[in-house]
Parts: sequence; C-alpha cells; structure tokens
Amino acid sequence: MMNKVFAYAVAALVVTGLTIAALVFTGVIPGAPGSRQGGTSVIAGAPQLGGPFTLVNHKGETVTDKDFHGKYMMIFFGYTFCPDVCPTEMQTFAQVMAELGKDAEKVTPVFITVDPQRDTVQVMDEFVNSFHPSIVGLTGTDEQIEDVKKKYRAYGQREENGDPEYYLVDHTSFTYLMRPDGVLETVFRYGTTSEEMTKKIQELL
Repeated sequence: MMNKVFAYAVAALVVTGLTIAALVFTGVIPGAPGSRQGGTSVIAGAPQLGGPFTLVNHKGETVTDKDFHGKYMMIFFGYTFCPDVCPTEMQTFAQVMAELGKDAEKVTPVFITVDPQRDTVQVMDEFVNSFHPSIVGLTGTDEQIEDVKKKYRAYGQREENGDPEYYLVDHTSFTYLMRPDGVLETVFRYGTTSEEMTKKIQELL
C-alpha cells in the first residue's frame, strides 16, 4: 500500500514538473532572468493558451467559449473523484467569490473535467454545487475534452490499474485566469491563496 502511495506521489511530481517545463518553454510562465516568479502566482506574458471550445455544462446545456466572454474566467482542469487537489482548489474558488463581494458578478469560475467517463452532467452538477453556486462545471465527449486540454496545454492521464470504476487521474493543477475577451491574463500555481487571487482580479476590474 505504501509503495502504491509513493508511486502516486512520484507520478504527481513528475507530471507537475513536466507541465511547468512546458509552460516555461512556450512562454506562458516567464523563465528569463528578471521575470516575475516570486510568490505563487505567475503573470503570463503572451496569450499562448486558450481558444474556441464546445462542451456541456453541469446543467446539460451545450456551451462554447463565447458564452463566457464578457467576464473574467478562472479555469481549473481536474476531476470530481480527485481525493485532494481538486476539492481544495474548488474551496479556494468559493473563497475568492466570497471575497470579491459585488465584483463576483464579473467573474466566472470554471471546472473542466479531465475524466469525462465518470464525470457526467449529474456528477458535475452535484460536485460544483457543493462548493459554490457560481462555479460552472464542464464535461463533454472524449474528443471535446482532449481538444480543450490541448488548447490550454492541460495534462490529464488516467492511471491504468485494471479497474474501470476506481482509478486516479494525473492532471495539471494550475488555475488559468482569462480576460473577458478570452485571452490569457494570469496562471496561478496550485497553492495560491484566495487572497492572492482576489487581489489580482480586483486589480484588473
């Protein structure tokens, strides 16, 4: 059991490291000397992430990226069966929305699944509503999810353990803050506090 837990931990560290390296390489996370990398939030220098997508929200409605234009979006890729990272980040999202007060109406928190096989519309609805009513859960077909993951350079890989129902999914743990026009503004590392996120968002409003 301990060996399996250790393997999960190592896999998560490898995935996180590879993702950070990819974002640095593509310019999403500045890597040059003098770039801002202190703290837990990273200011993106160019809109390399994002793009058009078509998915299904937690109410069963087909939506596209254009449906979210006009507001800032906090986007997180994860899955509802996640044991720790995803619930923790959704709690942070809920705290940000509370801290924003009246400005919360200008922000849409979005949870995009990387596990569409289990994350049906009903499952997503129960999950997001357990944290905050403003969080939008998005799922879709395997092809739709792969497409949006590719456009955001998000990683999500199922652990093949032979069990079709109980398995873990390695995934990225960044929060992407998108501008009202759909362009990337900021990438928050996992562990960024709600206060830090709120402060950055308020500076932009």
